[in-house]
Amino acid sequence: MDINLVKGVGSKAFEYLSKLDLYKVEDLILYYPYRYNFIKVIPLTEALEDETVTIKGIVDTEPRVSYINKSLNKMTFRINSGGYLVNVTIFNRNFYKNNLKLGRLINLIGKYDRQKNTFTASDIKFEIIRNFKIEPVYHLVKGLTSKGLSKLIDECFNMPIDIDDFIPHYLVDKYEFMNKLQAAYNLHFPEDISTLKKARLRAIYEELFIFMFKMNYLKHKYDLNNQGLNRQVEKSKVDDFISSLPFTLTPDQLTAVSDIYNDLLSPKRMNRLILGDVGSGKTCVASIGMYINYLSGYQSSLMAPTEILARQHYASITDTFKNTNIKVGLLVGSMKKSEKNKVYQELAEGNIDILIGTHALISDGVKFNNLGLVITDEQHRFGVNQRSNLQNKGLMSDVLYLSATPIPRTYALTIYGDMDTSIIKTKPNGRKEIITKVVKEKDLKEVLYHMLEEIKQGHQIYVVAPLIEDENGESNLNDVVKLKEKFNIAFNNSIRVEILHGKMKNADKDAIMEDYKNGKIKVLISTTVIEVGVDVKNSTMMVIFNAERFGLSTLHQLRGRVGRNSVQSYCYLISNMDVPRLKVMEESNDGFYISEKDFELRGEGDLFGTKQSGDMVFKLADIRRDYKILLQCKKDANEFITNNLVDNFNLYPEFRKIIKELEFID
Repeated sequence: MDINLVKGVGSKAFEYLSKLDLYKVEDLILYYPYRYNFIKVIPLTEALEDETVTIKGIVDTEPRVSYINKSLNKMTFRINSGGYLVNVTIFNRNFYKNNLKLGRLINLIGKYDRQKNTFTASDIKFEIIRNFKIEPVYHLVKGLTSKGLSKLIDECFNMPIDIDDFIPHYLVDKYEFMNKLQAAYNLHFPEDISTLKKARLRAIYEELFIFMFKMNYLKHKYDLNNQGLNRQVEKSKVDDFISSLPFTLTPDQLTAVSDIYNDLLSPKRMNRLILGDVGSGKTCVASIGMYINYLSGYQSSLMAPTEILARQHYASITDTFKNTNIKVGLLVGSMKKSEKNKVYQELAEGNIDILIGTHALISDGVKFNNLGLVITDEQHRFGVNQRSNLQNKGLMSDVLYLSATPIPRTYALTIYGDMDTSIIKTKPNGRKEIITKVVKEKDLKEVLYHMLEEIKQGHQIYVVAPLIEDENGESNLNDVVKLKEKFNIAFNNSIRVEILHGKMKNADKDAIMEDYKNGKIKVLISTTVIEVGVDVKNSTMMVIFNAERFGLSTLHQLRGRVGRNSVQSYCYLISNMDVPRLKVMEESNDGFYISEKDFELRGEGDLFGTKQSGDMVFKLADIRRDYKILLQCKKDANEFITNNLVDNFNLYPEFRKIIKELEFID
């Protein structure tokens, strides 16, 4: 049912909701809060020093607004809270002024300084909270308030709704789950903590059950149709190619190559994951796999998550095969239609041996002549559907996944349990450990001096910030635009400093990366768009601002952009906060060790990074926190498929939608 049928959704509201990808009534109902404020109103006399509390009071004086600068204003007034007159200060909330009428009862959230008798508020609630309230918090866009969104969601529950329930009936009964619509309502409008917990458990279980159903279904399907392609490749030809490379493979790389060779020549289809640390040489191993596939007479494809990485793979793999007859092609979204059509034609005619690209590889126009090997780089960033769709471009294609995101072994066995796994831990010969240091912003001068030294030696530097631009000027975070201005001042405009971020046009991004690779740009200030795979060997320093904002996985990936040659490299983590996980980065360069620590610390970071897409992005579930639920879902999903797939599957028609996506059928 279209969202514009909801009472209160006019043209403006529709515009705001569409920015959140909400187009159906069902989308809005399933747009869950990402956290909750648990508001308990207490008497002012019970407020502790430096503790965020909620108090109630009556407005006693007219509010006064003063402007500190263009982006910061302060509003002050007085309230009577239980007979105590208290001075209130709140920043950047001058739009509340007209609502603060004398004698009005309000609730204030903030901190009370008993000695100064001042209350510094972070927010004001004009609806009266008598004792306790659970307030949902949503991801919003400018123009849409949490209160307004809640009102629209409430209207949805007054409409006839048909939402697919992806927990089989017998499991709903077994675990005594509330029904899906009831759970959704309680997630948006929880009456108490107990009911909220039950609703969250039900929603989390469903998310993880769907994920494990997809994984187990693909494995089941794979096992039923596991006949591989017929290949005859002499091992000596592969050894000769490896010997011709301008570097020596590490023991782990050689083991992974041997695994791939054996898989490709076995009667069964390959379904292997290469799990390796950043800079461990997974792309080289994958290239050798494509060479074996080429000698067998089949085409290969490699799908990367970003255009920057796809183009980099294209350049490096083309160089790897420059002394062979292998034809490498590129297909990315920003190419002209005529360029794409040429690739489609050459691919269908068998004139392209290896096709490298982004998710453009799974578009309808892509028809392989004889696809034999499908490789997915940073595979967790693609949904199960996307990976399955690419695999189905070939009749019996072997599959190889690459991931530079080390995760604890227990998680790997669960999430990748349907795959054979090769692990690459050793780094190429001559690589030095990256020296990492946590630095406060007040000590930034020492970092600047070191940056100048590296630049004088002919090296280049990455700088990472959490924001592109702080348009409101209300944040204490660094952004790429301001940092460029600051570095230009610090270096007296004598060094070329440029910025790179995801909102730039592809042509502009390509031009910046090309200049950086060629050494024309000395300092590249970026968001995490450079997190995965970008390889400029002359880069010897990584400086990450507001490092506390990033998870360990992302920090490790970012650090992996340097230290890619024999020169000593450095990583500075700039943070004014004492965060334990930053110390872990100082301790070790081992991604597997770091992933274990990430699990122990349960920091803000995401086990699989912060820029994922596809099926590993959950609304409520958290792989680490909900690991026991995940294990149960894996068991339940496997039993469900085994018992119901053939004979009783018509009892669960909603699962046909998932299977249709997985099988890429019309």
